[in-house]
This record gives sequence, C-alpha cells and structure tokens, in this order.
Amino acid sequence: MTQNNKNNQNKKKTVALLLALLLLVGSVIGGTLAWLTDKTGAVKNTFTTAGIEITLTETKGTYDETDEDYKFSMIPGFSLEKDPKVTVLKGSEQCYVFVKIEKACGVTGKTFDDYLTFDLAAGWTKLTEETTADVYFRVVDKSTTADQPFSVLLNDKVTVKGTVTNEMMEAIGEDEEPTLTFTAYAIQYMKNESENFTASEAWTNIKSADN
Repeated sequence: MTQNNKNNQNKKKTVALLLALLLLVGSVIGGTLAWLTDKTGAVKNTFTTAGIEITLTETKGTYDETDEDYKFSMIPGFSLEKDPKVTVLKGSEQCYVFVKIEKACGVTGKTFDDYLTFDLAAGWTKLTEETTADVYFRVVDKSTTADQPFSVLLNDKVTVKGTVTNEMMEAIGEDEEPTLTFTAYAIQYMKNESENFTASEAWTNIKSADN
C-alpha cells in the first residue's frame, strides 16, 4: 500500500470518528436543546350586562301621602300644571319607551273627557294597535353622557273644560273624582344585530313580561 493511500484512509477514519462523536454528543444533550418559540400575552374577554333604566316623576300638585297621588282643584276654563316626565338614564341601551295613560271618572254618566282635556308633548306616537288603553311610544337612542328626560304632556298641563257646570261639579261624590294615571315602560329596540322590533311587537313583549 502506498503512503498516499494510507494517508487517505487515515483521513477517512478521522472524519468518521468525528461524525460518530458528534452524533453521540447530540444524542446525550439533545434533550436540553430549545426550539425557537414565542408566546403572546393573554387576551381576556369579559361580557358585562347591558341594561335599560327609566324613571317617571311629577312635581306639580299637592301630594297626598295617604292616597299616594297628586291633588288638583278644578276651576272651569283654567289650566292646571301637571308635569309627568319619563327619563331614560344615561348608559341605557337604545330602547322603546311607552307611556300608558289611564283616564277614569266615577260620576254616573260622565267620563274624564267631560271634565278635562290635554295634549301629548311632541315626539310621542299613539300605538293604534292597543285598543284597551291609551298607549304612546317613542324611540330613544343610547346616551353615555347624560340622562334623557321627556315630558309627557304638552306644556306640562291639563285644562279644565269651560263647559263644566256647577251641576257637574256637584255630581262628583267621594272617590268619584276624575283621575289621570301614567305608567312608563321601556324595552330594547333591537331584537338582533340587524333587525329591530316593531312598536307593536315591543309592546306585546312588555305586556307578556308584565303579566
């Protein structure tokens, strides 16, 4: 064998030995090698409750704590200050607001309308589908900065009709006085992301929940 062949074989043996050593070292420390990795911070989703809050207030008239109502003295032809106000509190979702107005009179053969009259403030629409009571509604958008108050009566007043006579006054017995009662309701405007309730649907939902 020539000297060159011996040198080549020695070189091959050296390379093979080095490769074997590298494989051996890799198998020993391979368990501690780290892959290239990354990780983001956690993104937490919290789903809070939404809501609608309204109030109904009055400030005019003499409040009777016993009967829990406001008292007014009727003079034919005169207007009486009466200021029912519905307020949608800030942060409430977009909603329908309804006001149910109930008129009553205990005098035989007479009605509330024989004694008093009033008009609704601007912005209220009569719900014609409701036939058992006078119901009016409006749509109120969400406000995150301020409460939204709405007067119910035009100019905050009712008027005693000039056609009311002494006989009509004298016919009013105890607990037979004409009365005017307001109740306010609110319900969400949208049924889903793209479709809103009709006023009739919303009122039906309110009545179902109120029973």
